[in-house]
Formats: sequence, structure tokens, C-alpha cells
Amino acid sequence: MKIVEEPVARLDEHGHVPIAYEVRSRFRADQVNGGLGGIALVEEPVVPPYVKDYDQTSEEGPAKWPARWLDRWDTSAWGLLAAFDGSRRVGGALLARRTPNVNMLEGRDDLLVLWDLRVHPDHRGAGVGRKLFEAAVEWGRRHGCVEIKIETQNTNVPACRFYARQGCHLGAIISNAYEEFPDELQLIWRMPL
Repeated sequence: MKIVEEPVARLDEHGHVPIAYEVRSRFRADQVNGGLGGIALVEEPVVPPYVKDYDQTSEEGPAKWPARWLDRWDTSAWGLLAAFDGSRRVGGALLARRTPNVNMLEGRDDLLVLWDLRVHPDHRGAGVGRKLFEAAVEWGRRHGCVEIKIETQNTNVPACRFYARQGCHLGAIISNAYEEFPDELQLIWRMPL
């Protein structure tokens, strides 16, 4: 497997890698000692399990959703990494930086946001995500970033565990962040580069 940097204009091809995952459990945020002792994330089963597919929010179809970001923001400072197994695209990572109207970047020029990480279902658990994350960290360092920020949801327990294993720390838990998914929590992960 190899990781290559591609022009961000190839987001349409990036979008062909499925991002859907099965929700079998979720994290519930419980206050400890009325909040004075912090917050405990407690994993609880989801019955029945269901499939969450962020790309299906697009009327144009899954592959078109990532390409729409090209029209929405100035992506000239962004990066796109692709993972290939031979000639087959099996994953990718979209990296955002230096874009004034992207709230996730907090107005900072030294912050890198891992905007979109996806691994083909056939290759999940095989180290593709780890290699993409490591390449994203190196890309950020080369471009003068001092911190990486990632957004997940409490319904994506495998992603939360993945980012924790990479050395990220939970920086924020935000309720009511998603109008279309009012029961989901937004989890913000951070790691110095």
C-alpha cells in the first residue's frame, strides 16, 4: 500500500471510497459529580444497529458530496492524500488549513483540520487509516501547522477509539451541534504536531 498526495481537484475520486459505517454502539456523556469531576463517555449499545452514511446527504449521490467542497470554500491551501493498494484507491484524507471562513479552523493559520478521512470497508482494520493519519500529521508539519483537529460524532465509536490510539485527546463535547441529528454529540479531538 502507498500513500500519495493528489491535487484537491480530485475530490470526486476521493468520494468513490465509501464512508458509511454501522452504528452498533454510541458514547453517552455522563457528568461526574454534577460536572465538577468532568465528563465520562460511557459506551452503550444501539438497538437495532443502523448504517450511517454522511455521503447520502447529497442528492447528487455519494461521490459528488466531497467534490461540492471545491465550490463552497477556497481549497487552495488544502491537501488531499490517497491510499492505494496497487492501482485501487482504498482510502483518503482531506486536510483543511488557512481558510478564513471555515469555523473549524478557528481563524488560525497554524491549525490543521482532518476534514474527511475514509477507508474502504474491505480495508478497514488493516492499517490504512493509521498510515493516512501519519501522512496527514507529516503534511501538516511541512505546512507550518502546530496542531491537528478532528471532528467525530458519538455514534462513530470506532473512529473515536482510532483517534485516541493515534494520540489525540478529546477537547470538546458539543450537544445540539447538528440540526439534522439532534441526539448526536459532536466530539472534537486535538493533538499537537
